Amino acid sequence: MSNHGADTRARRRSYRRGLSAETLAAMLLRLKGYRILARRYRTPLGEIDLVARRGAHFAFVEVKARPEEAEVLTARQRERIRRAAEAWLATAESRGILPGDYSASFDLIIVMPRRIPRHLPRAFGDGV
Repeated sequence: MSNHGADTRARRRSYRRGLSAETLAAMLLRLKGYRILARRYRTPLGEIDLVARRGAHFAFVEVKARPEEAEVLTARQRERIRRAAEAWLATAESRGILPGDYSASFDLIIVMPRRIPRHLPRAFGDGV
């Protein structure tokens, strides 16, 4: 007998939890003065949960919903985010919306039950 139904329900719960965490993370960034430019930005190279801008600074944000604090991003995840960010920046530059003096970072927001989401600016890498 297969657990296909249970697997499907678990995937749906995980998907909804992820959407909820991203919504909370976006609200936190807005409160910090960021404007959300993209949610779930996908390319063949990778995906970015949130792209946010404050002034000339762009934050490429990975959102993790966890039952407890953990700052876990594998090297493979970091590389996929980096490649997707480079694609986003190239598109923004071709559309003329990238200021010449921009800066960028890879941020992490950890969302835990019954706690304020934790924003870790420049969580990995030296920027894009």
